[in-house]
Amino acid sequence: MTRECSLLLPRVCAALADPRQPGSDDTCLEKLLDWFHLLTEFDPGVELLHDNPCLTQFITSVLALPEPSPSILSFTLQLAGILASSENRFQHLQQEQLLVRLFGRDGPLNSALWKDASVRSGWVHGVHSMMQHQAALQLLCSGGGMDVIFTLQGDPSLFVASAASQLLVDMLTLSVETEATNPLSTKDCDWPACAQMIIKHIEDSLQSRSAARIEQSLKLLTSLFGSCRATWTEALWLGVAKQVESFLTEETVQAQCVLAKLLLEMAWSPVFYNTEGSFWMLVTSALAHLTPVQAGPLAVGLLKLCKCPQDVRIQALTVLLQPMDCILRATSQPLEYAGLLDESVSDPITVEGLLSSKSSCVSLLNQTLAHLEELLSRSRFPVDLPNTPLLRSLLTILQFCNGLLSPASPLGSTLSRILIDSFRVQRSALAVLAALSNQKVCDTLIGSLFDVLLAYLESPNTSPTVLKKTFQATSKWLVRMQELSCSNNQWQKTEKILEEVFLVLQKRLCSPCWEIRDSSLEFLTDLIKCLRDQDEFKQSLLSSEVPKLTGNLLEDPESYVRASAVTAVGHLAFITCFAPESPAIGEEYNKENIVAKLQEILSTDSEGFPRRAVISIFTQWVRQGCTGQLGETGQFVSQVIQTAEHDLDWEVRFGCLELVQVFCNQIFCQHVSPKCPPLSSPGTSSIHENESLQILCQAKLFSFLFRSLCDCDRILGQRACDILLGLSSYFYPFGTPRDLGKSVDLPAEHSIAWLQRTLRQGSLAQNFPTDGVNGVDFEDPESMMLALGTVDLIELHDELNKSSDHVEKSPQSLLQDILATVGTTEENESDCY
Repeated sequence: MTRECSLLLPRVCAALADPRQPGSDDTCLEKLLDWFHLLTEFDPGVELLHDNPCLTQFITSVLALPEPSPSILSFTLQLAGILASSENRFQHLQQEQLLVRLFGRDGPLNSALWKDASVRSGWVHGVHSMMQHQAALQLLCSGGGMDVIFTLQGDPSLFVASAASQLLVDMLTLSVETEATNPLSTKDCDWPACAQMIIKHIEDSLQSRSAARIEQSLKLLTSLFGSCRATWTEALWLGVAKQVESFLTEETVQAQCVLAKLLLEMAWSPVFYNTEGSFWMLVTSALAHLTPVQAGPLAVGLLKLCKCPQDVRIQALTVLLQPMDCILRATSQPLEYAGLLDESVSDPITVEGLLSSKSSCVSLLNQTLAHLEELLSRSRFPVDLPNTPLLRSLLTILQFCNGLLSPASPLGSTLSRILIDSFRVQRSALAVLAALSNQKVCDTLIGSLFDVLLAYLESPNTSPTVLKKTFQATSKWLVRMQELSCSNNQWQKTEKILEEVFLVLQKRLCSPCWEIRDSSLEFLTDLIKCLRDQDEFKQSLLSSEVPKLTGNLLEDPESYVRASAVTAVGHLAFITCFAPESPAIGEEYNKENIVAKLQEILSTDSEGFPRRAVISIFTQWVRQGCTGQLGETGQFVSQVIQTAEHDLDWEVRFGCLELVQVFCNQIFCQHVSPKCPPLSSPGTSSIHENESLQILCQAKLFSFLFRSLCDCDRILGQRACDILLGLSSYFYPFGTPRDLGKSVDLPAEHSIAWLQRTLRQGSLAQNFPTDGVNGVDFEDPESMMLALGTVDLIELHDELNKSSDHVEKSPQSLLQDILATVGTTEENESDCY
């Protein structure tokens, strides 16, 4: 511990123990506990207490107070636990009789302060910190502390109850792993004493008729099996398995949801998923006896487990699809379509009952649809789903939600009343529909699918959030349909659907609701990204009013819409301006006019979102080579930099750095062939080096990059330094001598030395000169070559990437924060310094 901390610690302890203070700031106490955690890690020996007797004196003084404040007492309990985490310090505190007075029967347990939740919380966390060795276990077991922890499992404070449960898990693990000498069985004598107490408590709770105690023990087992994968957990499970299994059929015990979580944690543990027989039989029994709402999370968790037995996977999938199967059977004509399932796991009447109630129907469908979307989005260990009947079921749900389907059964009539305008179900179903676009389905359903999507796009009753989901699903299925058209030559059907989509989009772009205009522009951008190379798409788009309306929205009053319009116009330019054979659709769509309009937005728009969008689009244009030859692109980048380098929005400046990075990569890619290397690739000819350096200087990149090193936003300095390091590696390949540390004599070298000193000031550097008069000529290739070889960019890189944690989380820094709240800052200011 530093000398400064040793001097300050007595003052902090005295201030905290002062009975005249009603209490201390909670933030201050939390910081001090963090400080002690760090301190005990740095100094694990008993010398910490010998060298700082004020610590034990502080604990003694708090115990001597007739009525200490709850916050100070809670802090003291946690402090004692932290100090006692080392066995040597534990013994020292035991000799002083402090731990018994804090955690034993005569301590806070029997005082009026125990009613305060913060004191109980401090007690639990103190014990938890102390549980690092057998001596602490023995203290709790012999001093009655175990009963206290068992009681705190049911504490009215959920934080205290949760902490107590986790404490028991860690104590059980510590007891077994430090005290057991032989492989464990279900016999009590084989378990260590502390472990026996905890296991007996679990067994007694499970056998009680108290729903609260049963739930507490099931949660404890869930936490244990989720965190501990040791083989001894199987021996523990064998002792309680029959009792746990009985809860599936006992109607008086309502612990099914917790039981499902327990079984899922066990299924993911190698101790259990490698076993055969009893455990997996219990899992299948749970899938059959739990309600669909209770069994859903268990089923989807099992389907994500690659080592789950095949018969269990089939049953889990059946449970998950039952609600969708029930809807499909209830709403189709007899024998018109097969359902999703050949047989059910649980009673179909149960599922029908849940779907017949508005609250349970919406809840069950949302849960089921969320699970299906999750499974469809998995790239690893994909689950085989019956995609075509699932698609029919989804379309049925969406038709019910907007009143497009006439019921074919009593349950269908009920569903039509429940689901009409249910935007929660609509959003969930559309999300699954979008995810299903990547799966193989029957082609004949595509027409029905777009009928439903277009109905949602056209309906004035479709809410903005549902419309956004509809756009996303439509975009994915249009891409899928384009792929099908290429293989089936169904161009006419594709063109007809595209025409209908663009007709709807024209109306939506004129909506009075800004959210709808915004999501419409996002939809257009997605379509252009995916389909801009398809002739029928380009023809349908350019023959509509969509491009004109999109351009008009560059002046929308809402900044989010303007930003989306910038992005859409920027991608539209790939078709109207940058394609090899761009169509003639109006003077306003030529390259010069679009660039001028976007540059105007970059320089004049009052909001940051549109300006960020412009920088992003310009970067994409440069990346894809749309801005001409290197010379033209250099001029373009230079103009953008001069506009954006002083922008008050740091994200605009950061985007400008990204643009510079892309431009630099392009220069080096064109000068090195046949394969394009990374920015730091060595070895180009001196001619190419000189040409590259000339282009970079003419584009005024260096002044922007070096100034960015001193930006008040650290992330910009880091990015600029990365780019400059790349440039330095390019112009000075590995092994090339540099001038780092060289004595300077020439005027140019003097200016570089000045630059090095200025850069070391970081964001404190003021009036960074870029005109070459008082500083460096950033447009002179020779000066920049000298700068790249002289300035210690690696040192700057390390400094910029150094986290502030080394200051903010150091013991001394924490202690300074503590003194600001527990003591008089002026008296201690010199010590802090």
